[in-house]
Amino acid sequence: MAPTAAAAPGEARAAIAARKLWYHTIEVAPGVLTPGWFDLRDIVGHLPWPGVAGMRCLDVGPYDGFLSFELERRGAAEVIAADIASPAGWDWPRALRDRGPSGLLAVAEADPGGGFEIAAQLLGSRVQRLAMSIYDLDPDAIGTFDLVVCGSLLLHLRDPMRGLAGIRRVCRGRLLSAETISPGLTLASPRRAVARFRSGDRCQWWIPNRAGHQAMIRAAGFEIERSVAPYAIPLGLGHPSHSSRALAGSELATLALTRRRGVPHSALLTRALS
Repeated sequence: MAPTAAAAPGEARAAIAARKLWYHTIEVAPGVLTPGWFDLRDIVGHLPWPGVAGMRCLDVGPYDGFLSFELERRGAAEVIAADIASPAGWDWPRALRDRGPSGLLAVAEADPGGGFEIAAQLLGSRVQRLAMSIYDLDPDAIGTFDLVVCGSLLLHLRDPMRGLAGIRRVCRGRLLSAETISPGLTLASPRRAVARFRSGDRCQWWIPNRAGHQAMIRAAGFEIERSVAPYAIPLGLGHPSHSSRALAGSELATLALTRRRGVPHSALLTRALS
């Protein structure tokens, strides 16, 4: 699935500047980066990737599409990126939802698909973005996939196990799950599956420890084939906290667990059980 020719640097800079919020840091032209909130470039090689050449792949909750484009770069035959069409469809807590659609959009600042479309065009990508919730994944509608990738999404779901059930319905091969974990709970309970509940704060709900992430994946019908040491995703230049030097307690725990600053994650390569 080779992409077509990428955009020139000048064209890319103009297109990037036209968008207010970028979630991912993506090199869309030589030396031209989107000012994303999160920068996965240094950690993408740390993930437990299988060989993806020739595979039909699904990226669930891609936002700006960093992992979708990585699947394409690695030689996937087809990549579908499934995401919510509008922030109004996210799992907002009641207090925020009562503000109405305009209030939700103000909190979200930008539609989740705009950055993806700009980046795909600049990269000359052939990844297809599909407006669909993880809860609605259906093999009758989109078929099945050799590999499903889901990154940093489960914490934003009110019902993460229902989301994983959606993935299981369309996964005929492997799932690469890379999710936010609680560093404090991971250090305190390295073997016992536990999670922290955030009541929907910042559209975040459940944050498990590393053992909890593994337990959730197993409960959804997957066998863990490979895992990697916990790691932290660095904040990108666009993140509001990027320039802050103060370390909160959770950041100190992240340093203790991963030896770097950022958002602590756990990544698993798993196989769908028959």
